[in-house]
Formats: sequence, structure tokens, C-alpha cells
Amino acid sequence: MTTDRDAALRLSLPVVVGSEWMPAKGVTAMQVSRGSNRGWIAGAAAIVWLALVLPLSAATVKDVADTYANIAQAAYEDSVVRAKALKNAIDSMIAAPTPDNLAAARTAWIAARVPYMQTEVYRFGNKIVDDWEGRVNSWPLDEGLIDYVDKSYGAASDSNPLFAANVIANRSLTVAGRKVDASKITKELLADTLQEAERIEANVAIGYHAIEFLLWGQDLNGTGPGAGNRPVTDFDQKKCAGRNCDRRIAYLRVVTDLLIEDLEEMAGKWRPDGEARKALFAPEADSLTIIFTGLGSLSYGEMAGERMKLGLLLNDPEEEHDCFSDNTHNSHYYDVIGIENVYLGRYKRIDGKEIKGASVSDLVRAKSTEIDDRVRQALSETNKRMTSLKTRAETIEAYDQMLGEGNKAGNAVIEAAIEALVAQTKEFERAVAVLELRAITFEGSDSLDNPTKALEGKK
Repeated sequence: MTTDRDAALRLSLPVVVGSEWMPAKGVTAMQVSRGSNRGWIAGAAAIVWLALVLPLSAATVKDVADTYANIAQAAYEDSVVRAKALKNAIDSMIAAPTPDNLAAARTAWIAARVPYMQTEVYRFGNKIVDDWEGRVNSWPLDEGLIDYVDKSYGAASDSNPLFAANVIANRSLTVAGRKVDASKITKELLADTLQEAERIEANVAIGYHAIEFLLWGQDLNGTGPGAGNRPVTDFDQKKCAGRNCDRRIAYLRVVTDLLIEDLEEMAGKWRPDGEARKALFAPEADSLTIIFTGLGSLSYGEMAGERMKLGLLLNDPEEEHDCFSDNTHNSHYYDVIGIENVYLGRYKRIDGKEIKGASVSDLVRAKSTEIDDRVRQALSETNKRMTSLKTRAETIEAYDQMLGEGNKAGNAVIEAAIEALVAQTKEFERAVAVLELRAITFEGSDSLDNPTKALEGKK
């Protein structure tokens, strides 16, 4: 590693070692000491120049963890701001149920996803986040639990007794053999009784995707063009096409309030006195292992595997992340940006301000410029390919169309992004090795590691 002293000697500049002068190469100490004041002034100027161009000290692990926590706090706070804007748009739509107001609420939902998706890199390594995440971003969901569905959806499922329970239409439900009073749509009913009811993950009653379903309705287009198309009259109590408009409105309001509360809770956990930040700096914690576990697991098992490769193997639009709104391309893209944010130590807030500090890249670069360059190049390539996917979704065809069987061009764009995510993960492994961290097991996926098993599990 190059030191300030080495750099100064190469540049033939004087440098201070301890409290004594060390002459530049080729200059004797006597020459320095007997020079006039001009010599001392020149030496002082050189010291100032060195201070400007050379770091006084390398980034520490604590510095990097501080940046990491600051980014988390900012991104969750931004998510709260956008969720409140979503609530305002929903309230406006309910007050005046017009197509324009419904479109505005949908736009607000898409905007709310931008900062949140950049926080997903905090999962996996941070148990506090991973235990909480299901309350806001569980997917896929059996939407028949919440509201009416098309006949093609089916009326029953061998694996889920609540597959078509339709809490909006039914004031009484049976959950785990117990009769439940659902006459009022409350936070307790949704969060404590229906969320993952019967211990089934597909029973998603709260979070972004429950709101998404209520705003868009089912996407019945398969791998053809078009997203969900719920009519605004579903929220118009004077022209209630889907019946139960009062309960649908109540559900939408309650689930949005819950989203805000859950996001506020997590933002608080990353503040200086928050539980998540304290856990990161706990004596027994290995903050770099926590950080890399999130980077590698989101890249590989979660994104490349569960969110992308599985849907491609099955050519199934039901496996896309934002399946009602056709917003999957944005969710994938901002997950990638979140990974970059953590490795590079910067985050652009929704108000344009930037959070920036010591980064994982700084630590890796101090050990090996080559490895840091490799990671950065891999990040850049992933960004490039995911940007191509995003552009295609916005100009040619939606993500669920790209998944379609026989769509060679669309499939290839998704596969290219998957390959970049996998390659990126390998570079994270190299960074872990060069930092001499203990071995880290990144989240895996049968879709990548054992495709036959993944396909059998979906039959």
C-alpha cells in the first residue's frame, strides 16, 4: 500500500516524520536546514499540497459501517415520505373517484417503490430487517384472499384454505379452524390475523403488493400486453361496480396506513440510537460480513434466482415481482442501484441531496486496486444490462411479455441481466477474500443451482 511518505519521496517533496523533517530524495538535511526562509515556506507549501492530494488516513471499517447505516436511514426515511405521498393520492382518489385520480394514485405507488427498492440490500445480513421485510414486500400473493378475482383464478386450492377467502366481500372468516369477525377492516385483522394466515407465505394481506393489487386489480393478460385494469368505480360508492366499495376503500386506507407505520419503524431503527444501527456496531457483530451478505445474497439468490431465473424457466408472468402493475423492470433496476449505493458508499435522496462517505470500495481498493476495479466493472455491467431491460420494458414490451415462451429477444435480455448479477456475485466473493473476511454463504436459489428441482417444486 502506498503511504504519504512514499508518495512524497517519489515527488521529491519534503515530508514530516513525527516532529522532524525528512528531506526529499537527493536533498540533504543540511541543505534543508541552512536554506533561507524561502526553503521553509516551500516546505510548508509542499506539506499543504500533500494534505490536499493524499488521504491523511485510510477508511476504517467503522467509517464504512457509519456510511452504510446513514444510507439505510436516509433511504427508509425517503420511503416514508413517498408512502405518505401515496396516501395523499389515494385519499384524493377516494374523495373524487375519477380515472385521472386513480392514475395519479398508481403513479404515486410506482414512485414509492423507488427509494424502498434501494433498501433491499439491507436484508439477509441484518436480521432485524429480514424479520421485518415480509410486512412490506411479501410476494407473490394469493390475491383471492383480499378481493374478488376472475373465474380463471379458481375457487379453491389444496395448499391454501384462504386462497379465495375475499375478506372484502366476507364479514366472517375461518382461519386455522377459528371463526374470525371481519365485520370491520382493522389493522389488527390485516396484520395480525390474515398476514401469512395458516402459516402460508402466499397469504399476503399487507404491504406494497396488497396496495398494488387494490389499485390495479389482476393482470389477466398473461404474457400479452397490458397490466391490471381495475375500474375506478370499485372505489365509487355511488357507482359501485364491484360491490363492497365501502370495505374496499376501508381496506385500502388501512393497508396504506400500515405501510407508513412499518416504514417509520424501520427508519427509526437506523437512527443513531436505533436497534438496527446498534446491532451493526455490537461488539460481537462483524459489520463487513453483514454488508457483504446483503450484497451477495440480493445479487445471487434473490434477484438472479428467485425474482428472475425462476420466471424465465417457467415463462410465467405470475413469477414477476410487480405483477399487477407491470412495474417489475423498475423494481429490478432500483435493487441494482441499491447494491451500487452500498458498495460505493453513496445514495441520492429523493430531494436531490447526496449521502456519501467511506465505502466498501475504499477498503477493497486499499488491499487491491485490481479487485476493486473488477467489482466496479461488474457493477457497471450489471447496471448497463438492467438499464437495457428497463428501456425495453418502457419502449417495446413489458417484463411479463419478455418472459413469454418463444420470445427469444425478450428472454435474452432477461438472461443477460441474470448473467451479470451472477458474475457480480463472484466479484463480491473475490472482495471478501482480499479483505480476509471469514467465509460468507450467500443466499442461493434452486433456479440457478438446481433448475430441475425448481421446476418440480412448481408442478
